Amino acid sequence: MNTRPRRICLVGVGLIAGSLGLALKRAEAVETITGLGRGLDRLARAQALGAIDRYTTDPGEAIEDADLVVLGVPLGATAGVMRDLRPHLHDDLVITDVGSAKRCVVDDVETALGAAPPGFVPGHPIAGTEHSGVEAAFPSLFDGRRVILTPLASGRVEATEAVEWLWRQAGAEVTTMSVAHHDRMLAITSHLPHLLAFGLVDMLARDPDHEEILGYAAGGFRDFTRIASSDPVMWRDICLGNREAVLEALSLYRRDLEQLAEKVEASDGTGLEAVFRSAKQTRDAHKHGFER
Repeated sequence: MNTRPRRICLVGVGLIAGSLGLALKRAEAVETITGLGRGLDRLARAQALGAIDRYTTDPGEAIEDADLVVLGVPLGATAGVMRDLRPHLHDDLVITDVGSAKRCVVDDVETALGAAPPGFVPGHPIAGTEHSGVEAAFPSLFDGRRVILTPLASGRVEATEAVEWLWRQAGAEVTTMSVAHHDRMLAITSHLPHLLAFGLVDMLARDPDHEEILGYAAGGFRDFTRIASSDPVMWRDICLGNREAVLEALSLYRRDLEQLAEKVEASDGTGLEAVFRSAKQTRDAHKHGFER
């Protein structure tokens, strides 16, 4: 197995996979990048933008000579894609993904293939924007950003090394952790905030005076709700794919929200200030991490 893969296949060329292709081409890290998908127009657009060198809708043709496959599809499509790839997989092939939840991806791969292949390395780049599609891709998306890998006990060390190398070529910092730890961490830091942003904007949209309300929205509202412009289908799949951890995060937040409501109802200024001060101190102490 080549721990420095030269021939890459991107399955689904949207924002993340497209940005990865552009980053690898910027670094001149690989020989060829093949795009695999169902929509010829989208694949042709990805080639025109420079994210891939060639494209096909044939899974066998796409991975015939590939060293490494990156699944850039929505979480809900993982099982179907793996079933399509199954007849064409070979022993030395490394497979990774970019999904925001990992347990559901592992389960889908195991269901589609019978067992996770030794070359499978689940992954998640902690990067993105509220935009989607290859038109939104750019080569510096991963510069200085973290990529989390969640290697399985059944996986080959060389496969993990190959995926680590690939992401470092794209400018990312790579770390590893367990599947369960990843899913709990991301439920709190990413999935919950998206749910809150979507929920707040939807609540205001249902208010009879929403046009006037939104007309007075200032910078805080804009910053907090920016992510509500994200792809609804993608985030539906993420919330359902990481259901248990998301429910745990929602339960914790609901408890704290109720405590805040109690403080407001009781005119407990001291209690509110204590919460705000603690939050400010935590945010300020970790501001560099927030700005990554």
